[in-house]
Amino acid sequence: MGLPAVSLGLLTILLDLTSAMALMLVPSLVTNIWQATVGGYGKGILTRLWLFYVLAFGAVWIGGHALVIVDLAILSALLGILLVLYGASGLANYGITIEARREGWIGPSLGFVNGVFTGMTGSFSFPGVLYLQALGLKRDELIQAMGILFALSTLGVAVALQSNALLTVELGMVSSVGLVPAVLGMYFGQRIRKRLSEETFRRVFLGALVLMGLYIGASASFKYFS
Repeated sequence: MGLPAVSLGLLTILLDLTSAMALMLVPSLVTNIWQATVGGYGKGILTRLWLFYVLAFGAVWIGGHALVIVDLAILSALLGILLVLYGASGLANYGITIEARREGWIGPSLGFVNGVFTGMTGSFSFPGVLYLQALGLKRDELIQAMGILFALSTLGVAVALQSNALLTVELGMVSSVGLVPAVLGMYFGQRIRKRLSEETFRRVFLGALVLMGLYIGASASFKYFS
């Protein structure tokens, strides 16, 4: 879960948004396929949430058109806002519960919104993760559900970048090289996670997202108005 948000945030500080999105494709896809296929809940998740996932994937292509018609500084600022919203909502323990009878329209609607935001910014988490959390899934089930969302979103970003001629062979090769540190990061991150309490880990992660989002938003605003 941390890889797309953190890597995209850090890369956006150094590079333009579209290059950052392209560079995270291979590490994000491989690590999230790993997450999506572990847990044993896949069939049940897909049966329940297939329309949410279809729209979350398909809408990425729609949002991706903004990458060639909207100033990248504006989209980078939007990325910062999304990171702040997600991190702040977690720190505030803000959560909702969605009744099963309302999933039929809320899920597809939020899936579509999540896909559009993903196409515009490369961020996969908002509001899709909040929706998955609101369903009351078991911990391992929630992790696998997020892995499926992130893996499909990554594929959607690849399609959006390619269709807008923003994915080059060079960026693809560099992204592949990034897989090695990503896998190492997951290994060491799992070891560190076992030494931290769940609450400490959650607050450090979400707090870092808020600070990163504020910095990205401020930097993008300065670029736009300067």
